[in-house]
Amino acid sequence: MVELGRPVVAEWTFPRAAGSVLLMIRFAEDHGVAAADVLRGSALTESALARPDAQLDAHQELAVVRNLVRLLGKRPALGVEVGFRYRVTTFGIFGFACVSSPTVRDMIAFALRYWDLSFAFCIPVVHVDGDEIRWELHDDRVPADVRAFLVQRDMSAMYKVMSDLLSEPIRLRWLELAFPEPPGWPDEAFGVHPTFDAPANLAAVDLNLDQPLPQGDEHTVALCEAQCRDLVARNRARTGVAREVRDRLIKVGGAATMDEVARALALSPRTLRRKLDDAGTSYRALLDEVRETLAEEMLATGALSVHDVALRLGYAEASSFIYAFKRWKGTTPAAFLRR
Repeated sequence: MVELGRPVVAEWTFPRAAGSVLLMIRFAEDHGVAAADVLRGSALTESALARPDAQLDAHQELAVVRNLVRLLGKRPALGVEVGFRYRVTTFGIFGFACVSSPTVRDMIAFALRYWDLSFAFCIPVVHVDGDEIRWELHDDRVPADVRAFLVQRDMSAMYKVMSDLLSEPIRLRWLELAFPEPPGWPDEAFGVHPTFDAPANLAAVDLNLDQPLPQGDEHTVALCEAQCRDLVARNRARTGVAREVRDRLIKVGGAATMDEVARALALSPRTLRRKLDDAGTSYRALLDEVRETLAEEMLATGALSVHDVALRLGYAEASSFIYAFKRWKGTTPAAFLRR
């Protein structure tokens, strides 16, 4: 058996687009759960997620996952239900590049090379033995409280997307899952009954690596890969010090100066400014982003006045907050509340 490849990332903590969270919100709403309840504690808002260039931290998606499991976890095989809603189009340019790959081999290599453009929490390793392709989902670094859900979701999403790419359902030889069998497990989902409580999460499928993909086009995939390279570079700028500053600002409710944040990170203000500049952002941009999100959350509760929100966000007076809010939303806090 030969290892075909593994992702360039070994952790699930990479930044990600909003598509996965939006999909989970729609799933929750279809089952009677409000979007606000799914987003609670994530510092995300529906309006921010609706932006075409919306990006979020992996821990924010994790907060959404935990809410979904808490609110709907009694549904049999919840992760499978959610995972089967993912489509190639959910993944944006990353998915389009996979569709455009000339062969199965090219598609797998591309997906592993740009795995940090996916929404997965499990890390796959792909092996090949003749025409059998075997993928193992490593879940050892996935938080234990949502591990079974995320293995189900990631495994079924991969199965569904591969079926979409080939324009027909793929047929698994066997499936092993490293968690107990949930009540009401849907055997029809994968076409085989899994072995539960297995040592690892493994799936095997018969596929010819050199099989052409129906929509494969070398020119198109080259254009897509150029966009994926740029996107990965921008996403990685949201890790490191930029993420640390954002996390710190969220913890203190947006009420902190650059000097205070630099001191908390054991950096000089000058060094922090330089590092943020290298990451393609600034303290002011991050502060605005955090304050906008927190302002919308605080106002939506209905428990705080505009003046109270302004003070909690570190504004000396409400008029400054109102001016900033109009710049963010194009309307006043009062009009936002009425709407």
